[in-house]
Parts: sequence; structure tokens; C-alpha cells
Amino acid sequence: MVAAASLAFALSACGSSDSTEDAKIDPTTPTTGTPGSSGSSGTPIPGTEDGGAPIVPASTAVRFIAMGDTGTGDEGQTKIANAIEAKCKKDGCDFVQLLGDNLYPSGASSVDDAIWAERFETPYTAIDLDFFAVLGNHDYGGNGTGNDFPKAQNEVDYTKKSKKWKMPSHYSHFVKGNVEFFELDTNSAMFALAGTQKTDVNKWIAASTAEWKIAAGHHPYKSNGPHGNAGNYDGLAIVPIASGKDVKAFLDGTICGKTDVYFSGHDHSQQWLNESCSGTELAVSGAGAKTTELKGKNASLFESIELGFLYVVIEGKKLTAEFVDQNGKIEFTHTITKP
Repeated sequence: MVAAASLAFALSACGSSDSTEDAKIDPTTPTTGTPGSSGSSGTPIPGTEDGGAPIVPASTAVRFIAMGDTGTGDEGQTKIANAIEAKCKKDGCDFVQLLGDNLYPSGASSVDDAIWAERFETPYTAIDLDFFAVLGNHDYGGNGTGNDFPKAQNEVDYTKKSKKWKMPSHYSHFVKGNVEFFELDTNSAMFALAGTQKTDVNKWIAASTAEWKIAAGHHPYKSNGPHGNAGNYDGLAIVPIASGKDVKAFLDGTICGKTDVYFSGHDHSQQWLNESCSGTELAVSGAGAKTTELKGKNASLFESIELGFLYVVIEGKKLTAEFVDQNGKIEFTHTITKP
């Protein structure tokens, strides 16, 4: 009973405080997948069919915003939306990457839910860009427990209704210039339902010829925020599911050592870790609407509890990432240069 109570508390607290076939290449739609059973537990979560990764002509640079934990509909979200609008007008942006918990507190009840206007369309009206999004625990319902599995499909289906919302399936990948992006569903991994996803993502990464490979998911591999590191989320290492041990195993088995950077949210702060997962750099950008404390001990190059977002420019062999606060101030710049 104690373990069960701890699990329910931990899952409900997450963020609430403050395809089995080979991918086919198609020039118009992202390659997608749906969460599947690990083979030992659970049942596949319903989703959409596999598609193909779009081939976008290479440009001088790929410029995008990365941020998570945005969908509050409050003043914090509006402040960051205004800061993004100003940044993109000044320096240029190609798209926005949302890192999950897109609609608080429990996702959308349908594609016609009024929450879409209140917590997505209206705050970002002035930002005329595509918003690629991954799923977070709140998007799966249950006030953050993330176990109302069919609910996430509403965010997938909204892609057909919105001009800017882009989530072709629970997980997917797409190409922009010399960069391939891998959109992960880490909430499914929390519940050991990422077996098919793991197979698909590994195939996609192995087949990628992009110079840069970027992974995006909701749950962090390492973080100095309250949720902490995968495998010991919220200090609950011995509690099944809540600890995130299956998230850690999923990331270890897919993107770690195979992608250049992993962007995540979940903890409401800005962090660039000075630790990696087998060489993959780790950044947390979950301050898109609200913030929480930083109390972890992982080595970091930068961390802040200011509202803000990541602005990333990839040109040739150089990646430049800036953490920008709500006032447009660049708080930190990090550069990765390939040989």
C-alpha cells in the first residue's frame, strides 16, 4: 500500500506543482510511429500508421526554438510567447520544438476542446511558425499521472485541424536541412510501453545520413530540478514506474551515444548539463511558462530558474544554443563544433 500510494503521488506531482514495419521515405510527411508493448507488459497504445520523413532542401542554417512545459494559459506563457516573437523577428526562426506538457493539467479531451485556443493557439497567435511537439505526462491525462493512454491521441489528431500544430503520431522523425530530429514519446517508456518505439527509433537513427542528429523528448536523462535523474525520479528509485528506470533504459538503448544532443523538459528550469549520456549532450528547457527550484548536484555548464527558452542555430558543422529569458536577454551561449 505504501508503494502504491507513493507511485500515485509521484506521478500526479510530475510537473503539476507550480509500428513495427521499416520506415519508408516520403517527401511530404514525417515518418511516424505509435507506442507499442515492450513484449513483457501492457498493450499497445492506439495511434496512427507509419509515414515517411520529409526531405527539406538544405538551407544556410536551421534555426529553431526549443522549450517545454508551456500549456498553462497564464501570464508566464504569454511573456515567453512575446519574447519568442521578438527573438524570431530579430534573428529568424524556422520552427518551434515543444518538449511536452503542452496542455495542462490533463491534455485535451478532443480536437474541439476549448483548451486548444486558450493554451496554444491564442498565446502563439503572433508566431507564424510550425510547432513540432512531443508528448509529456500531462498530455496523457490524469492530472500528470500520464496513464489515460487514449487521451494523447487527441494531440496527434489536432495536427489535421491546426495550421501550425505538428504531431503526426506519438513519436516520429523529420529532416530540416542537414539536421534530423527524432521526436520521442518518453511517457510510454515510463510505463514500459516503448518496445516498438525503441526498434523504430534505432532503425531511423541507423539509416540517417544527416550531419546532425537531435533528439527531443519530455523526460530528462539527467536534471538538477525536483524530478531529477531518470532511474531515480523524485527520489523514488525503488518505486516501479515512478522512478523512470524504464525511461533511462529506453534512452540508453536509443539516443545515447547516437545523437548529438537530447533536449527535454519536465523540470521547469533551464539547464545545460556538463554530463552526457555516452557522448550525447543534455539540455533541459522546461521554463516555457513557469519555474521550479534547482537542487540537484549534476555538473552543469549553466542553470537558471528564470522563465525562458532555447534558441538554436545549426549551420554547417556548428551548433550554437542560447538560453534566452523572458526579457530577451541571452543568459548563456553554448557552441558545439564538429571536426
